This record gives sequence, structure tokens and C-alpha cells, in this order.
Amino acid sequence: MNNRFTKMIIDNKFDLKQIVYLKTDKDQYPRIVVRIQVSLMGLLYCLNQGTLESWHYDFEMTEEKDLVISFS
Repeated sequence: MNNRFTKMIIDNKFDLKQIVYLKTDKDQYPRIVVRIQVSLMGLLYCLNQGTLESWHYDFEMTEEKDLVISFS
């Protein structure tokens, strides 16, 4: 029997509802992970900050606020 479906293991670095920061955001606003999308290029995370949403790769994000960049 030929199974059309294959199992996939998704190794996401950030979880839904997790608060994260963008490494290049000089204001270091907290953002919440609201969606995770699987693509051929990897995982994309939809982040919400207030009424704004934006999509980012995990290498653009961090769990810790960067106080140095926020004061520069």
C-alpha cells in the first residue's frame, strides 16, 4: 500500500504565544508569535506588535531584549 503522506518533524525555535524581540529593532518592542508557517526555505514566524504583523525567520529573532541596541 502506497502512503501519500509522509511524517514531518518540525523543530521550531520559538513557540506560539512566546514573547520575542527582533535583533535589528532599535526600539526593542516586544512581539508575540501568533503563527508559524512551514515553507521550503524553512520556518517563518508571524509576529504581532500592537496592530502590526510581520513575518520573520528565526535568525532575526531573540528571546532576550537587547538593551545596548535600544540605547544607541
